[in-house]
Amino acid sequence: MTIQPHTVTKPADASMDETGNMAPPSGRETNEGATDHAADTDEAAMRRPRAQRRAHRLALALGLTVVIGLCALIGWLEWRAHQSYQARQLRSLFLQVGRQGAVNLTTIDWQHADADVQRILNSATGTFYDDFSKRSQPFIDVVKQVHSKSEGTVTEAGLESSSDNDAQVLVAVSVKSSNTGAAEQDPRGWRMRISVHRAGNEVKVSNVEFVP
Repeated sequence: MTIQPHTVTKPADASMDETGNMAPPSGRETNEGATDHAADTDEAAMRRPRAQRRAHRLALALGLTVVIGLCALIGWLEWRAHQSYQARQLRSLFLQVGRQGAVNLTTIDWQHADADVQRILNSATGTFYDDFSKRSQPFIDVVKQVHSKSEGTVTEAGLESSSDNDAQVLVAVSVKSSNTGAAEQDPRGWRMRISVHRAGNEVKVSNVEFVP
């Protein structure tokens, strides 16, 4: 009987060294794997800076938007505050002119009637100026003739209405008066509605009404 020698079949994709042991993968396979890994690492490394730059640009744009919005809000608030301040100043000026107009109208001394009347005209405008200027000389003559003297004191005043150029001021005045034919009288209370008008930088009395 003939004994057939035993044959060992090697896997097609494996190699053995001289001692019969499995040989490690070839250098080409190792290099290919290392190259693929290095490529993946490089690509990931490139993606990270791009993502960081994109996030940085987004944060910068968001920060600029917030700053611009805050600047716009601050500017608007400052403008509103300035407008409010100007409106308060104008109302205060209207009230002051109305009060002074009432004092001028009720404070007349026969010894300097011309100057007192001129002061009224200097603070007047519109129809009130036209009417009072026509009657001013006869009024001065009567005041001097009877030696009239009056002094007005504002006891209360307030704005009834106002706009950018016009306002109505309600004024309560206590008036002491005397003349040649009568002793000094007790103070009398008068109430006036004084209209004021702004023309340029000046505010003057434009109309006067006595109210009950």
